Amino acid sequence: PGLDIDGLYRISGNLDVHVITGALKLFFRELPEPLFPFSHFRQFIEAISERLGEVGGTGLGRRVRDLVRSLPAPNHDTLRLLFQHLCRVIEHGDQNRMSVQSVAIVFGPTLLRPETEETSMPMTMVFQSQVVELILQRCSDIFRPH
Repeated sequence: PGLDIDGLYRISGNLDVHVITGALKLFFRELPEPLFPFSHFRQFIEAISERLGEVGGTGLGRRVRDLVRSLPAPNHDTLRLLFQHLCRVIEHGDQNRMSVQSVAIVFGPTLLRPETEETSMPMTMVFQSQVVELILQRCSDIFRPH
């Protein structure tokens, strides 16, 4: 059903599936406010940047889970559906060559961005991707009904 197409979400192209994935990315990128609201940006970035000193990362997982669960219901529910879909894309990684890291790099800056340009943009981009990567890795726990 398209999940096995090489470069899904990474490659633009003329195949219908690439047109659809490109439109979806564009839709999320063009939202006036990203799915991770501006009001939560700094909290997510701080949570992921503090992980460097944490052993095991269990506190980080709980902190990010709690942050995701604190989002407004429309944002949370849309993210849940999107992340469940992206996890399905990753499950077909042997065919489409989209790993957790690849998906996180594509979607991090689209879903989680600052309201104004940051001076430390390269580090911010790394943290944006790491937030998405962590949520992808713990999707079933983070979006489990509470």
